[in-house]
Amino acid sequence: MKIKEKCGVFGIYAFDEKWNVSRFVYYGLIASQNRGQETCGIAAFNGEEIRCIKGKGMVEEFFSAEKLEKLPGWVGLGNVCPFNPESPNNIQPVNDNDSKLAFSYNGKILNFKEISPNSKNVGKNEDANVAAKLLSDELEKSDPLEATESVMEKFKGAYSFIAITKKGEMIVARDPMGIKPLCIGSFGFDHGAVASESATLDVIGADYKAPIKPGEIYIFTPYSIERKQAFKPQPKHCAFEYVYFARADSIINDKPVYEARMKIGEYLAKEFPVDADAVIGVPETAIPFAMAYSDYTNIPIEMGFVRTGRAVRTAIKPTQFERLVGVQLKLNPIRQAIRGKKVVLIDDSVVRGTTTRNIVNLMRNRIGAKEVHVRIGSPRLISPCPFGVEVPEKDELIAANLSPDEVSKVVGADTFAWLSLKGVIDAIEFPKEKLCLGCFTGEYPTGG
Repeated sequence: MKIKEKCGVFGIYAFDEKWNVSRFVYYGLIASQNRGQETCGIAAFNGEEIRCIKGKGMVEEFFSAEKLEKLPGWVGLGNVCPFNPESPNNIQPVNDNDSKLAFSYNGKILNFKEISPNSKNVGKNEDANVAAKLLSDELEKSDPLEATESVMEKFKGAYSFIAITKKGEMIVARDPMGIKPLCIGSFGFDHGAVASESATLDVIGADYKAPIKPGEIYIFTPYSIERKQAFKPQPKHCAFEYVYFARADSIINDKPVYEARMKIGEYLAKEFPVDADAVIGVPETAIPFAMAYSDYTNIPIEMGFVRTGRAVRTAIKPTQFERLVGVQLKLNPIRQAIRGKKVVLIDDSVVRGTTTRNIVNLMRNRIGAKEVHVRIGSPRLISPCPFGVEVPEKDELIAANLSPDEVSKVVGADTFAWLSLKGVIDAIEFPKEKLCLGCFTGEYPTGG
């Protein structure tokens, strides 16, 4: 099982009403699917109304040319999500009943039930709907900037959001802790674009400008972009963005993800060297780790696996045999790179240990690796996340319950090691006090 981020958001604003931006949003969402593949949706404002089409499945499978043609407009936003909600109404972007607002967000508003006008009838996954309703109500009373400040004062948790109003404004905001990433870009003077990751801007041809600061609000109108630092920044950037969530070609909080991952591999090599014949990274995230580990140790790097199709959710398979087949479906080993060798196997994280055990089993018992030494490019994962990331409960996390030697025996490896907490902090190059490290320490920030 892999850890899942809450969502990916993307918005684009054309300052000329002749533009139709839904295809830009479509391509932006395709580039954002590392943050979610279960549901997707696009909303667009055409000068008269907000239209929204959303549903289950991959972006390129759900959206057809016919659907995109039904979304004309010069303002658009989209969302991808890794969760399948019980109700279609909870698929993002969400909008109120009168289509006064379309709302897309990434994160978790922890007190959404308490601040909901109808708290008794609010379901457990309706935080986006509650946030949209509150913002829509505030917009009836005040201008977009004041309305956004008002709802942000009520919210507790971690969030980045984009909204389109019935007047054609686009509202963008990030919580004061900045746990969830958000950045801004442009197409010259004609368009403004906002995305969870800078790589999304690259894919659609926009220029990355800067991260949106924690506690900052942007208001796009046909005539201007208004920007305000509404709340004092209390940065607590998510460390796991650099380890796993973000694309390697993204810049998160002005820090290139690729550079952080290369440094993670270097620190792994410094902390846990081993006598071996080959270094192999598990695709895709751990490849930069493996490259840097190889560079530092002078152990040759090998291409150990070929991915077959899209990622298979091996955690839901009902039998051990099917789980093993699932692993080989998505990661088929290259025998010539493994057989008879002492291998350093590098991965980004270990949750329950099932996938790692199956990979080690393939390498040792089916392919014939002489030794397998597992190195993990993140610290021990010991705690579930309250901010919208899918992490199992503590009693299911292998790192929370077993020592490295015990984990090594469980997964069948010769040795096993996690990167130290200091190692990941040094690799990311943010001060410890400006990072959220809760999944590694069990201590989560309480700001915002």
